[in-house]
Amino acid sequence: MPASPNRPARIALVSFPGVRAFDVSVITEVWGVDRTDRGVPAFDLRRAAADPAPIPLRGGLSLTPDRTLAWLSGCDLIVVPGLDDHLTPAPAVVLEALRGAQARGTPIAALCGGAFTLAQAGLLDGRQAVTHWNLTDLLHAHHPEVTVVPDALFLRDGNIWTSAGTAAGIDLCLHLVRITHGAEVAATIARSMVTAPFRTGTQAQFIEHPTPESDRDADTLASVRAHALAHLAEPHTVATLAARAGMSARTFARHFQATTGTTPLRWLITQRIAAAQKLLERTDLPLPEVARRTGFGSEITMRQHFAAHLSTSPRDYRTAFRDAGARPEVDTTRADP
Repeated sequence: MPASPNRPARIALVSFPGVRAFDVSVITEVWGVDRTDRGVPAFDLRRAAADPAPIPLRGGLSLTPDRTLAWLSGCDLIVVPGLDDHLTPAPAVVLEALRGAQARGTPIAALCGGAFTLAQAGLLDGRQAVTHWNLTDLLHAHHPEVTVVPDALFLRDGNIWTSAGTAAGIDLCLHLVRITHGAEVAATIARSMVTAPFRTGTQAQFIEHPTPESDRDADTLASVRAHALAHLAEPHTVATLAARAGMSARTFARHFQATTGTTPLRWLITQRIAAAQKLLERTDLPLPEVARRTGFGSEITMRQHFAAHLSTSPRDYRTAFRDAGARPEVDTTRADP
């Protein structure tokens, strides 16, 4: 989603009758609010539709387009909201505009049931896609050419992004900001929205309602996670974290995944990457020191995880997202004895 340095990133919210008001609101909240006073770059979000007529939304709301579909040709990102009725046929001109954008290589993101719109356009043929867990069978039944992934928050296949329902749409939007403008910008927007700044796309879509016993476990696990975050530089294993929780490693791993939707080590790697991103954006610390502070141990290990999870290197990440106001940081910590 690279934008010219001389203009704000152009985001198109594709609009047509039947789109979901919640998703329209999410897209608008992420890219349509001016937060430049907090260090967030300006975005040029436009509502693109086949014609300028107001579009009715559920709940007595309406959406007024301010651009035609021709505007998609100059966009850096196109976002397709979900649908109130997931089998709503999109206008032919919308489908054609989406096909043209995909052919040009423009990133396209669909929230929740927006995957059905992309499938109508044929953009998901032979691709992996995700949607709300309760719609996976419906998407597969109507579009068998799509490989529907049943349990993920969001995923990418080529220049196409899809997400699960409701909150996962927020996760995807923030992730798209993160990979384009850096972790600190995404975190600033997340704080403004009072939402979690980062959930990995491979996390489970939902967690079963906990029992009173698992509520107690969740409190214990929360303290373990807090300890790990406060001591990221230290080596942690499932066994050492389980010991802190007073559980066996197997029981701890099972309860951790039931509570958070991910495994202890996957969670730990995600937190270490997020911490490293902040240090790379905010400080001039050498890469080996960033790796040490965030628990990767070595620059090589940190580089391997950045490549696997962010498709970039720590050095390239710093170059892309370096905060111009950051100053060298003096290391006041002491080495472990």
